[in-house]
Amino acid sequence: MAKAQEDLQSVYEVQGEINPRKIKRIEWVGMGFVLLMVALLVSKPDLISGAFSAMLNRVKPIIVDVFLTGGVGVAIILSVMTGRMLERLGFTDALVRLFVPITNKLKVNSAVVIPGIYNILGDINAAGRIGGPILKRAGATKDEQMIAIATMVQSQQSFSCFMLGLVALSIAGINAFPVILLAIFTPLVVVPFLLSKTIFRNTRAVALQDLPEFTPNTPYFSTLFKGAREGAELLFLLVIPAVAVIFGLIGLLDFMGVWKPFEQGMTQFMGWIGADPKTGITAVMASPTLAMSQLHDVATNMDPRLVVGTFVLAASGLPLSDIFGQVPAIWSTNSSDLSPREALIAAIIGITMRIITVIIISYGLTPFLI
Repeated sequence: MAKAQEDLQSVYEVQGEINPRKIKRIEWVGMGFVLLMVALLVSKPDLISGAFSAMLNRVKPIIVDVFLTGGVGVAIILSVMTGRMLERLGFTDALVRLFVPITNKLKVNSAVVIPGIYNILGDINAAGRIGGPILKRAGATKDEQMIAIATMVQSQQSFSCFMLGLVALSIAGINAFPVILLAIFTPLVVVPFLLSKTIFRNTRAVALQDLPEFTPNTPYFSTLFKGAREGAELLFLLVIPAVAVIFGLIGLLDFMGVWKPFEQGMTQFMGWIGADPKTGITAVMASPTLAMSQLHDVATNMDPRLVVGTFVLAASGLPLSDIFGQVPAIWSTNSSDLSPREALIAAIIGITMRIITVIIISYGLTPFLI
């Protein structure tokens, strides 16, 4: 037995010598990083520690001071709990009743507004997990599924973002109702109409009775508790890790001297579309909820146009980590008709339309809202 094992081992060794494993491209990349790290440790060890310290100094004030010991983390938990209770009280089904007949008149599958309606309650991930299968059950075409994604990113991905933004509008003396009507509810109709007539034309109407009900039958107290637990999961498993990644990268880029030019370009862009540069960059790169918290603190002394523009920008499918990461992953998994690339294209089209909405409302309508 031992002799047989030795012979087998020798055969493997001979085959390994005859057919050695080829080095892959990524292994060459890894070799380069090994040599780079060794060279830095020998010549400039403070460069590595400085890069890590720059990342830590960027991330720590946001995660600890804002989310863990500040009010934003608590607001996220309470807002998800509130959203789930509204859902239990029939809020989602009521919105479906209001919007589905309109989409039927537009000759579009009524299900395309469901992810957007669900997202109004503040969970872009749940909107994808629930909306994808519903669209398939409703017989939505691939074009209609892409319309649904583009429509979904028109509303805020966190109910706490909506609540904090509402407070900021009130502090700035802005009439919140028309802003909410034009920025959140109107796109549920306008976006499917425009896209069905231009880019995604393979659409058709579906009867209301073919759509499922959304109001759960769970006990009310269980709904509150599960909503609070879901809010905690959202905070600790999604929001905080995403903020750590984004601000860690910003700290590294700042240490390398690359971030400042990019930040200047983003600042100019925010000024062009009518949003506050600081809070706008936070909404795009990190967290709209955090952006609304920052806006809440400075709204009193800010130009009302910038307050409205920032609210409309943040009340969307941003940050970019959601557009380029979570939306393609969730929708390609829960909708077998769409690939990650197609879901990404739909999300990019939707967020582009959202930026156009920011410009229209910020420059054209704000004077009438004060």
